[in-house]
Amino acid sequence: MTDTLHTRPPTAAHHARSFTRDPGRWEKERSRALRTGHVRDHTCTAACELMLVHERTGWGWIAWTVPGDGFPPETPHQIGVLTPAATRTQRLALRWLTRRPARRIALGAVPGSLRLSAAAVALLSLIAGLFAIGKGVPVGVALPAMLLAPLLAEHLPGRLDARACEHVRIVEGDDSVRYMQRLAALHTSLVQAAAGSDACELRRSAEIGQQLMWDAADLLQTQAPRSASADLIARERLMLQLADQVAQLLKRITAQDGTTGADQTREPERPLGTYPPGVRPPAHSAYRHTPGPSPLKGTLLMPQPEPTPAVRTTGVYLLFAHEPYYPGPGTQEINTTVVAADTLLHRQVLQPDGARIHDLLTQGRQPGEIIPLATLTHELNGGADWPTVGDWERVTIDLLQLVRAGDCDALSLGLPEIARALVCTGPDSQVRAFDAAAGEFIVYRAAERAAVLAEVDVFLNCLVAEQDLWPGDGLLAPLVRRV
Repeated sequence: MTDTLHTRPPTAAHHARSFTRDPGRWEKERSRALRTGHVRDHTCTAACELMLVHERTGWGWIAWTVPGDGFPPETPHQIGVLTPAATRTQRLALRWLTRRPARRIALGAVPGSLRLSAAAVALLSLIAGLFAIGKGVPVGVALPAMLLAPLLAEHLPGRLDARACEHVRIVEGDDSVRYMQRLAALHTSLVQAAAGSDACELRRSAEIGQQLMWDAADLLQTQAPRSASADLIARERLMLQLADQVAQLLKRITAQDGTTGADQTREPERPLGTYPPGVRPPAHSAYRHTPGPSPLKGTLLMPQPEPTPAVRTTGVYLLFAHEPYYPGPGTQEINTTVVAADTLLHRQVLQPDGARIHDLLTQGRQPGEIIPLATLTHELNGGADWPTVGDWERVTIDLLQLVRAGDCDALSLGLPEIARALVCTGPDSQVRAFDAAAGEFIVYRAAERAAVLAEVDVFLNCLVAEQDLWPGDGLLAPLVRRV
């Protein structure tokens, strides 16, 4: 799944940009990259060996490239995750893997290159060998040592790299790295909270977060994000649930400390880790492992009165499927889009059809609810009443043109075939798929449809945590219903 935003997310979130907690280090590394010329710009090709700047963390590292435009990168080039419960030796392996790359010397007409360190060792071994021979050391002893030293300097680091990689899972590729970047932001908040408190619950949450990071990285080393989307979404949901629980626990600890401080003098405690801006999930039962369909975004974990049908609800989203397209070369297919309901009021959308659909979409809903277009069809007598509302096909075409032109924000999704079919049917409909291996049909019902919407909602929560989807400029006023 991918997303498009009109505005950039805030840089205060963990790992939203490189070295957010140490900007001076980034400027130093950028200056060094500019001197050596290993920057990422329009002249780079697939064969370019870009310079990577490694940002070490408590759970692994994030490797960034250095763009030539002077702005810090927003998406890492590589993320490495250290094995859970790492020993001191394994942590040393992490530092070894994140060392600066070796400088190499071209051999002229001879193909290949030689490490600068190996060349230096060869020169030193030659001098030492000649000195040893002059002191009476047999040539049969000195000569093999002279040859072996540079060979070890050239090939031993590669062997050590392979050995160190046994304790690390390395993820590359834009889609995989973006997923791990979101997971890393959540896990960093768990680690910081555990470091600033003695509560065993916080330490345990950080341990579970490290295991989730390791499992996700291990999965992405062997599978593409799209083929492993169900497992990846499940892990991100668990991480979100952990982050939510830790945030609630920190509030309780802070409240208890305030009560104690009012009664007696206490020594100041270490500051607690902050919850990462931009990824705070609302109280949302999609993060809980409960049977049956999960309620959608924005619902509280307590009974609520049904909204009055005559009241328009704000913060509602429209989900619609469309003909697949590819936003760029090498990108995955986009076949479903989520936009804010107010985007239907855009002047470039067919009117008054868009305003009528907006009126139908926002009546009697819960704040933050995702409404598939197929649900509106179900409510309109199975689609028989669409002519009295508007031309939904033309409206969705106009919405997609707005999204692709960047004139509004959207969550752009590449849903699998079954998931897309489920959101294209009504809430009481079924999707039947033939399983060739088992020789039988599988029936997907309302529960599976609700699960798909809940997964979409997880992505939407992360996207709109700091700022809601931008519906566009110059919107028309919504319809006014006569009472």
